Amino acid sequence: MKKFKLSDMKKGWFVGNFYPSIIPTNDVEVAVKEYKKGDYENRHFHKIATEITVIISGKVKMNDIIYKEGDIIVMEPCESTDFECLENGTKNVVVKYPGASDDKYEGEYNE
Repeated sequence: MKKFKLSDMKKGWFVGNFYPSIIPTNDVEVAVKEYKKGDYENRHFHKIATEITVIISGKVKMNDIIYKEGDIIVMEPCESTDFECLENGTKNVVVKYPGASDDKYEGEYNE
């Protein structure tokens, strides 16, 4: 049995092509992320990966829609979103499938 600390992982990512990583792979990426009220990510999209976000606690706003504990948001490839944390201590689990290094693009997708 091995033991790791989430705080040692890169921005909460503990599975994927990161260092350190419990399972270094390009097959999938998994993170547990904690946010403070006001934390914000600019609008972005992925060309390859589907991104699944599970709200464990707190509230967030994505694409002007408020999501709360228990909500699961699925962003398909080429769909864009921004992200704003609305409450301190908000926690999410994020899964990206497949894991794809350098697959995050700023702005809206334009074919």
